[in-house]
Formats: sequence, C-alpha cells, structure tokens
Amino acid sequence: MRPSTLTRLAVAGSRTDLLRTVLTALSALLATVAMLCAATVLSVHGWADRYTNPLLVEPGLRPGVAGTLILVSLPVLALAGQCIRLGAPARDRRLAAIRLAGATPQESVLIATAETAVASLLGSVTGLVAFIVARRQLDRPNFYGQRVLPTDVLPPVPVIVVLVLLVPVLSAWIGAFLLRQVIITPLGVVRRVRTRGPRPWPGLLIAAGVVLFAVPGQLAEQRSFSKNTIYAFLGAGAVLTMAGVVLGTAWISYAVGVLLRRYGRGPVTLLAGQRLITDPWNGSRTMAGLLTAVIAGAIALAYRELLATEFRSYDIYNAMMGWSEGGVGAPDEPEFYYGAVRLVMVAVALVSVVAAAGVLVALAESIVARRRTYAALTATGVPRRTLSAAVLLQTLTPLIPALLLALAAGDALVRLIETEIPIGNEFRECVERGLGGCEAPRHPEMATVLHVPIPWANLALLGGGALLAVLVAVGAGLLVLRASTDLEELRAG
Repeated sequence: MRPSTLTRLAVAGSRTDLLRTVLTALSALLATVAMLCAATVLSVHGWADRYTNPLLVEPGLRPGVAGTLILVSLPVLALAGQCIRLGAPARDRRLAAIRLAGATPQESVLIATAETAVASLLGSVTGLVAFIVARRQLDRPNFYGQRVLPTDVLPPVPVIVVLVLLVPVLSAWIGAFLLRQVIITPLGVVRRVRTRGPRPWPGLLIAAGVVLFAVPGQLAEQRSFSKNTIYAFLGAGAVLTMAGVVLGTAWISYAVGVLLRRYGRGPVTLLAGQRLITDPWNGSRTMAGLLTAVIAGAIALAYRELLATEFRSYDIYNAMMGWSEGGVGAPDEPEFYYGAVRLVMVAVALVSVVAAAGVLVALAESIVARRRTYAALTATGVPRRTLSAAVLLQTLTPLIPALLLALAAGDALVRLIETEIPIGNEFRECVERGLGGCEAPRHPEMATVLHVPIPWANLALLGGGALLAVLVAVGAGLLVLRASTDLEELRAG
C-alpha cells in the first residue's frame, strides 16, 4: 500500500472519527509539552542562581520537578490510549468495508494504527511549536537578570526529536496492541475474548516494589549508597508498586464481579457483576492514570507529614539544649519544602482531572459499543434507571477497594523511610549511666520519641476527590447511555 493511500485512508471517517483525531492530537500535545518541560529542567546544570524559583536553583531538587512533570504526562498518554477506542463500532464497519474492497488483514491493522499515529504526530508537532512560542513569550528576566522559568536553556536537539516522536510511536503501539485480539473480516470485526479470569500475581509486583523502596533505608548502616543509586531504588520501588496496584485492579474487578453475581439479588447487581466478570481488565485500562496519581499524592502527603515531624523534632531538640537562636534544623525554611509538596499535589490534581476525562471517554466508548445490547434490554422491559445503576455500580465497586489499596501503598512506602524520630536519647542514656560529658543538655528529661502520624484526613480528602472526579465522569457518561438505549439502535447497521 502506497504511503499516500495509507494517509488518505487514515484521515477518512465520520464526525466521530474527527472527534477521536482531535482528542488524540490534544492528548499528544499536552504530553509533548510536559515532557519537553521536564527535559528543559534536566538541561539546567550546577547551581543556577539565575532563577528566582528555589526549586530550580538547587541541583538536588530539579529531578523532583522533572519527575512531577513526567507524572503529569503519564495520564495524558493514557487518555490518548482511551481516545483510540472512541468510535470503535463505526471504525469497525469502515475497516470491514476496506477488507471487502480487497485489503489484507495486515493492511487493515496498518490503517487503524496509522489513524492514531497521524493524529498523535499532529499533536506532537503542535505541542513543539506551542512550547517554543511559550518559551519566547515567558523569557522575561528581571532587573537582576533572573528568570522565573528556565527559558534560557533548551534540551539537546536529539532529545527534542526523540520526545516529539515518542508520543506518536507509543500511540501507534497502543493502537496495534489493542487490535491484537481483533480479527478484521469483510463481514465485520470479531474480537477474541479472554475466558480465564485474572490472577492475583500483581501482588508480587507490590511486594517487590516495597522491598526495593526499603533497601536504601534498611541497609544504610551496612553500606553506603550513592545518590543516584538511592534514586534508582526508590524510583524502581515506586514504579513497581504503581504497576502492581494498577494491574491488580483487574483481579479486584473479577473478584468483586464474582461476589456480586453470587450474592446479588437484584438486576442491578447481577448486571454489574456479569459485566465485571466478562471484562475485568476494563478497570486497569480506565483507572490507570487515576490510581497512579492517587499513589503519588499519598506519597507526597505522607512525606509532608514526615517533614513536619522532623521540623518538630528540631524545635524540641533546640529547646532541650537551651538554644534560642541557631541550633539544628533544615538547610531551608519549612515553607520551602511544603511548597515543593504543594507543587506535587497541584500536579496530582491536574492528573486526576485528565484521568477522569479518560474515564469519561472510555465509558462513553463502552456504552456506544454495546448500544444494541442496551437497546435490547430496554425493549424487553429493563428500565433505563436500572441500566444506569448497573453502569455506576460496575464502575465504583472495583474502584473503591483499588483507591484504598493505592492510598495504603503510597503511605506505606514513605513509612518505610521513617516511622519514629528519637530526640536526645543519647544524652538521657549518658545521664542515666552517670558518665561524664553530659553537661550539655539542660533538659535531658525532655528526651523523647516522636512518632510519624498517618495523615488520615488528607488521605481521605485525596481519595474522596478522586472518587468525586470519577462520579462526575460517570454522570456525564450516563447521558450517552440514554441515547444508546433508543429502540432505533436495534435496526441493522
């Protein structure tokens, strides 16, 4: 097939195909801009006092800023993957017509993949242009030559090229991956269905992630690790834990579906249970970005509580020593560290909104793909409110335990670093044993141990916010259900 023919077929389609192209391009644009910003931050070297933001000045803090930007890009990429499935029934009929016209199965898959690649490439190039234009517009140093953002540096050209091409390549791969169970024939599209339910093996990923995250702290006394090695252990542990929670949602969905079908008594629970059993991986696909954001937010909230406990320990120790000025403390003011945590939480909020949009797209696509089934149920007398309740139940029942698991996993990772902070114990032991040189502490009886509390209220607020975002998305998706239950959907075609 000639490239010109492939391109023409890739951009053809109806208004739904146009909507899919626009949403995919927009997702690629946002992801490209976020990754280019992360690469720009990493391109700053050494102590950079030419910036007014302390997070950009210190070289040890810039990887955290870049990691936050990458965190924002991940659910946007997931949204692009959800947009690929939008309008699947109409696209299936078009691909079947192309097969009927003489195209091979490989060419049909190539056309479907090219649709996504072209839309993503358009979005990536637009994102690069937007990044360059915004960089020039925001490059306004103050009187001292300092800038708010690193608009005076650019990533290397090879890095820019790789990042611009990364999103289309990933989108094309996701599109081909989603078609791996699809057989395109001249008479329609047949999907192979997995009959065996998922297994709880993702729990091993969570356990491995916890072990890797705990290695630097548990072995700190036996051997010393470089800063890069510590970052590698912590990053690998966090990624494995996130992957375990996301993939484990499929097993949670299947288990919840079995329970609903076994113990459910009404049509709502039976319909929701059977749907969860039929497609348990839907939760992992649609909730991946949201669960990743919740884990990152739980880590940030738990780390903020750890920082607050450390700052309290400094104050108690200085009071114990009788130091009114100076004394021990953090290199910077506490508000500086709290500001970094707030930056992460802002990123988590943005990620949650994008992930909720992905849930809406996936839910709308799922309803449209099964519109004939919903219309048939309505024709047999099933009320629309029953179908709406079943859709809501099949979304929330696996989501709630998955959210609880994500919150617990994020908090547990930070608690592996420190759960209690001793203050002045060495002086108290010195006084109790009657050893010399114990005159320094004026108040040895103040020696204590501060326990790092669990931020229950903040974790509940984070989980509740994520749940609310999904509820809003489901509420918007149910509007599609009303149109999809029209009896006209029972007509052929």
